[in-house]
Amino acid sequence: MKLLVCISKTPDTTAKIAFTNGDTEFNEEGVQFIMNPYDEWYALVRALELKEAAGGSVTIINVGTSANDAVIRKGLAIGADDAVRIDADPKSSYFVAKQIAAYAADKEFDVVLTGKETIDFNGSEVGGMIAEALDMPFISYATHLEMDGNVAKITRDIEGGAEVAEVSTPFTLSASKGLAEQRIPNMKGIMMSKRKPLNVVAPVEISDPSKVVGYTLPDAKESVKLVDPENMTELVRLLHEEAKVI
Repeated sequence: MKLLVCISKTPDTTAKIAFTNGDTEFNEEGVQFIMNPYDEWYALVRALELKEAAGGSVTIINVGTSANDAVIRKGLAIGADDAVRIDADPKSSYFVAKQIAAYAADKEFDVVLTGKETIDFNGSEVGGMIAEALDMPFISYATHLEMDGNVAKITRDIEGGAEVAEVSTPFTLSASKGLAEQRIPNMKGIMMSKRKPLNVVAPVEISDPSKVVGYTLPDAKESVKLVDPENMTELVRLLHEEAKVI
């Protein structure tokens, strides 16, 4: 089974968020970057489990500059067989999806996996766009995946419950919490990752229909109001008049 896992570089969850160039670009100065957790903990690890159970290969792919190589090497250390970096600035979800689809089009991957979203943009867009570009079925928000030959049984989150679907390979899937358990790369994996191939390929020409006009930060949270536990009248008043929850 040939598996392709799409990975992204995202700011660490504790990073201070700021923008530059007229609020049109994320300011990366002083920011620690990590592999997007949904890609790493769930999509990549489940792909590795499928390979371990049935054989095959796991390739990771990223759209980005050489600044992403450390994150890609972590994916190799966790267990991916090889990696591809499409050497381009990831301008938008559409651009990223089209680049990945162009690379994968003639590679005959059985399953393409992505995280359900990136923790910086939360768009949940790339997986569906890849599936459309490759003319594959798409199952989103998967929390469980089992393979029986070339048929997958997938449980996915829906509003108020879960849905179980069956689909034959090839297909694209976005991974949600529960699909796998996080793996920590060991020293052997880290050493082996240095010898695994990281193939850098040129991007294809894409006409991107959208562009970033600007970013804004959310409004600052109001300070916490402390109420004396003996003063229930004041607590009720605040909940009614200010919080408007009663």
